[in-house]
Amino acid sequence: MLNLENATQRIRDILKSDDDKLIREELNNLHSADLAEIFDHLSSEERIKAFNYLTEECAADLLEELPAQFQVEILEEINEEKAARIILRMPHDSVADVLGDLTDSETEAYLNKLPARVSSQIRELLSYKEDTAGGIMNSEVITVEKDMTVEEALSYIRIKAETDKIDLYYVYVVDKFNHLCGVLSLRELITSPQYIKIEDIMITDIFKVNVDDDQEIVADTLMKYGFLAIPVVDHYGKLKGIVTWDDAQEISEEETTEEIYASSGISTDIIDEDEILSGHMFNAIRARLPWLFITLIGEFFAVNVAHHFDTTLHAIPIIAIFMPLLAGLGGNIGTQSITLMVRGLSTGQVNMSTAFHHIFRELRIGLFIGILFGLMVAVFTWNWQNSVVLGSVVGLAMAINMTLATVIGTVTPFILKKLKIDPAVASGPVIATTIDVLGLAVYFTLVTYSLHYLL
Repeated sequence: MLNLENATQRIRDILKSDDDKLIREELNNLHSADLAEIFDHLSSEERIKAFNYLTEECAADLLEELPAQFQVEILEEINEEKAARIILRMPHDSVADVLGDLTDSETEAYLNKLPARVSSQIRELLSYKEDTAGGIMNSEVITVEKDMTVEEALSYIRIKAETDKIDLYYVYVVDKFNHLCGVLSLRELITSPQYIKIEDIMITDIFKVNVDDDQEIVADTLMKYGFLAIPVVDHYGKLKGIVTWDDAQEISEEETTEEIYASSGISTDIIDEDEILSGHMFNAIRARLPWLFITLIGEFFAVNVAHHFDTTLHAIPIIAIFMPLLAGLGGNIGTQSITLMVRGLSTGQVNMSTAFHHIFRELRIGLFIGILFGLMVAVFTWNWQNSVVLGSVVGLAMAINMTLATVIGTVTPFILKKLKIDPAVASGPVIATTIDVLGLAVYFTLVTYSLHYLL
């Protein structure tokens, strides 16, 4: 296990030594994943210097692991010819990801330096939307024709795998026009008699996705059925590439990260998520501001509610000290409900057809917890302020507030899903604002109606 702090300091020390042999040896012996973590803690100058000591193979592996802003930073600083050679060693889908973050002129410059066949494949990948099957697929895939014999197919695969260094998960069978006809496992291919035709042993009932399918659908399919890879076809049924299990894992992590950011009111639509944590401070500010402004407007409604009951506040100032208690617990239980629903919708455990079941279930849960906490708050307030009425009012407000918050937290994701809006965006901002407004309205209304008994 890498000790990141010690390893980073070690790399810094040897970079300062200017011992070329030692630097090359140390850097090229590190795993690309470890090196990527170290690069995250180096300065820009140290990253560029270290990268230039890597072999082209190690540099290609590292470039795949680095966040987008580091990829761009490095490619802009190193020699274009060297950069093109490094890019050529990377899988085509990774190349498309890297070049997609560069300017159009820079992308074109690199593509022009690549072999025509590779350049053409990468241009096609870049033409697809980033979050579709076409945008994440790897166009490098080994295929055999259905009229080949097993012997011919094995011989062809052996040569192809050696020359192109393509990862081999399944063997895909196509016709002479590259239409996907079937699939074979390597086990089936190796154990079958050599004289048999491929079309006689291939599986024709194929799980496949279209180039325009959303990446979440692709990832869900891969993870649900436990495939190592899934073929991607165009609208004419032609095989365009494959999406592999590690792509699905990355998509799942990416979607989870986006949900977490969205639930906190941090926008990843206008700013890349890598930029939020380690990019320019202005980008981090831009990512946070939109929902904060929306929350600010919402909280003005809460202020207006309090102002509407200023007479009640003047009559019994003690009621003000319970406002944070009500808002805090209401916000927490509401956030719990919305988190469960958003995650359930994301994983498929919850869907629109079961919405009413989950809403009523959460209503019962919220009511039970609300009554429990309401009773505790009522007893505490009664003993503290020596007032049965005040304790009852605060306790009842707590019970109603927590029940309402649970219902709002459960219903909101389904409403947003119906409106084709990402439910995750509702979590922090919507729940906090709505519960504050309704919670205060309920509390002050109860206090106002009980004013005669409180004075």
